[in-house]
Amino acid sequence: MHHVVLLFHLLGASIWTGGHLLLALVILPQVLRSRDLPRLQQFEAAFERVGIPALLIQVATGLLLAWQRLPVFSMWLDWNNPAARPILCKLVLLLLTLLLALDARLRLIPRLTPERLPALAWHIIPVTLISVLFVVTGVAFQAGWLY
Repeated sequence: MHHVVLLFHLLGASIWTGGHLLLALVILPQVLRSRDLPRLQQFEAAFERVGIPALLIQVATGLLLAWQRLPVFSMWLDWNNPAARPILCKLVLLLLTLLLALDARLRLIPRLTPERLPALAWHIIPVTLISVLFVVTGVAFQAGWLY
């Protein structure tokens, strides 16, 4: 069962991180140059259909994988426990992702204009970096580098 959960976790990570890398490295620079807000909105609408379910799968499978490793939630928050460190790192990364997403969704996107695209870029780039850190932390978790 562990391997199936891990497989779905990795598939979700591939979609989430790959989509954000595509957005940050290909779409965003073109949109910032051309101020083509509809292009960004079109990409976001298409990506959300697969990206949000992928993120939800990652969260669900990540919680299950963490529970398999440490079946007591309070242990996840104990930095002195080496097995908890990657879990705690991923929880912090998830919190940062949620805070950036909420800020963008509630504050930036409703008032988005071509002139305000750079402000949105300051959200897209950190979310992309955080998604890569999710992957790095996951690899470190599986490889035992954080123990």
